[in-house]
Amino acid sequence: MHMVLHIVSIFASAIWFIVLILPWRPWRNGETLEPEGVGEDDLSEVTVLVPARNESEVIVSTLCGLAGQGRGLKVILVDDGSDDGTADIARQVGGVDLTILSSQSLPDGWSGKLWALEQGARQVETSWTLLLDADISLAPGMLRALIGKAKGDNRQFVSIMASLRMESLWEQLLMPAFIYFFKLLYPFRLVNSDFPHVAAAAGGCILLETRLIAEIGGFAAIRGAIIDDCNLAKQIKARGHRIWLGQSHAVVSSRQYEDLKPIWNMVARCAFTQLCYSGWLLALCTVLLLALFVMPVFGILWGEGSVFAWSLVAYTAMMVAYGPTLHYYRRHLAWALSLPIIGILYLAMVWTSAWRYWRGVRSQWKNRVYSS
Repeated sequence: MHMVLHIVSIFASAIWFIVLILPWRPWRNGETLEPEGVGEDDLSEVTVLVPARNESEVIVSTLCGLAGQGRGLKVILVDDGSDDGTADIARQVGGVDLTILSSQSLPDGWSGKLWALEQGARQVETSWTLLLDADISLAPGMLRALIGKAKGDNRQFVSIMASLRMESLWEQLLMPAFIYFFKLLYPFRLVNSDFPHVAAAAGGCILLETRLIAEIGGFAAIRGAIIDDCNLAKQIKARGHRIWLGQSHAVVSSRQYEDLKPIWNMVARCAFTQLCYSGWLLALCTVLLLALFVMPVFGILWGEGSVFAWSLVAYTAMMVAYGPTLHYYRRHLAWALSLPIIGILYLAMVWTSAWRYWRGVRSQWKNRVYSS
């Protein structure tokens, strides 16, 4: 047992050290975008597509955020079979040029969100399209900042990782880590480079040239994708276009996760998809998460000599790598101490995702079940 702890502690220390020295620095926050000032911007070249299914609690803040962006902005809300009055509530919001479409029946092989976007995209006549989730609110001037980033940096596709709600205990524990793990999987600097094999996006807020939707064959090209944002970015980058992914405090999700269950389901919805439904990758993921997040605790508590020292190094490097994410989202650095617990919880969510898939449920969201 001592020999196993010794090997694992050295392995964990080495991996965390490699993470810290990687040239693309996945743990840093160098890719950010914030609005600079507020003005009466002419946004007549942009149409916003908002797919919405039972979003009555959040749609007002989303549309009010769009109303404060500037003049000439067109908004198309695709009501995806809501039964909570989402469309009626949306109609009552003033200051926005709003068109509401009622989604047609979901065809076989499509996810609900992508089918809604496909129907909305057919109505777009502007040169730019903003894909915005129904729970995402933009601070004044943010759309101008997005357009400025795209034009000024010659990017045809710009995406922002929204600031998630971090108020309840579970949100504070798990939401910063959700973003942190995403950045480890998809280092933003590599995503934004010309390196062709790493592409990703945050589906809550994507600005792209409208012509690209037709170029890839519409959303039909990814119609069954569960991780639709990253698949869309992959399609765009594969055709030689330049993409950019960053973070912002001015793009905010109003989705509430008061307890653990909704967060669990959010992660389990696509975790096994991320592993390509592979049992081998699931096993590798399990070994890595246990070795990197859990075993250093065992080494510190029960190890001696070099085992204790290497485990302490691994735990310290783990917290150092997580620190910038906590700092960016204004969380106390003491939350980094909870990373082993976070790692166990996320591993359990991954296994839940795999178990559901093996039982015939590829994904489940918004009262829809997509079979394996």
